[in-house]
Amino acid sequence: MYDITALGELLIDFTSCGVSEAGMKTFEQNPGGAPANVLAAAQNFGMKTAFIGKIGADIHGDFLRKVLENKGIETKGLISDSKFFTTLAFVSLENGERKFSFARKPGADTKLEISELNLELIRNSRIFHFGSLSLIDEPVRSATISAVKEAKKAGAVISYDPNYRALLWETKEEAMKEMRSVIKYVDIIKISDEETYLLTDCCDPSEAAAHLINQGISCVVVTLGADGALLKTKDFEVREKGRFRQAVDTTGAGDSFWGGILFKFIKCQKKIDDISKEEARNFLKFANETAGMCVEKRGAIPAMPLLEEVLKNL
Repeated sequence: MYDITALGELLIDFTSCGVSEAGMKTFEQNPGGAPANVLAAAQNFGMKTAFIGKIGADIHGDFLRKVLENKGIETKGLISDSKFFTTLAFVSLENGERKFSFARKPGADTKLEISELNLELIRNSRIFHFGSLSLIDEPVRSATISAVKEAKKAGAVISYDPNYRALLWETKEEAMKEMRSVIKYVDIIKISDEETYLLTDCCDPSEAAAHLINQGISCVVVTLGADGALLKTKDFEVREKGRFRQAVDTTGAGDSFWGGILFKFIKCQKKIDDISKEEARNFLKFANETAGMCVEKRGAIPAMPLLEEVLKNL
């Protein structure tokens, strides 16, 4: 049994890292992709994890497979396809904040098909996690929804991160439609304060969380940037602020946060509806610290802290 199986994009973040002697901007090859980032964080905390997705049969895909294998993440659900190129994201950093440019027309991650899904991994996971980037294109959209239904049927907790990237969607309206289409399957969700309106038509984080709870989601977490995060269930709402950080690179911060939350859910060994208010506060404190440590380093997967590092700083 796997603690967390994630499906979605696995890609290279080429992150801006200065200039060459000739004055040209240089980029550092960093492994990333939101679902894979979540697994890397959870794996660092001792979870048993598995990844499902597609990469190109190219140098970037080979690199990414080795990164996951070296982390201990199960890769038998990761398909290498010679017909498509591994997805790339070029990330420009300014004061630690990111601007993206994607090479994904199409990227290999968008070409995962239903017939290629590893059903063994899907049916043998405590938590099944996915994001909205795999809802943008076919055939991966149909594959994602099929996998979610299969995991739900097998009794997995369904985790969703509607990670909005405007550049990848044809229109904002299409993004809102597709991102909302899977809410009916979801047990636990993470949204940013910028995504509240996209998912609910509500701008206020607390109102947005309540709206999602009313749609049947058991637990809603809203990340609030410098103000930390809130966690809401049908019984209570709690908020926790994080500590001030000198951000080097915010890539993967939300994913590391979510890896921390999922880790705490698994460790508490309770149903989502049974967690207490105090446990929820501890979940947020742990996740805030995880994300805070992540932004102090460059890259996503390479920046994920170890469990002992987080516990030391709490």
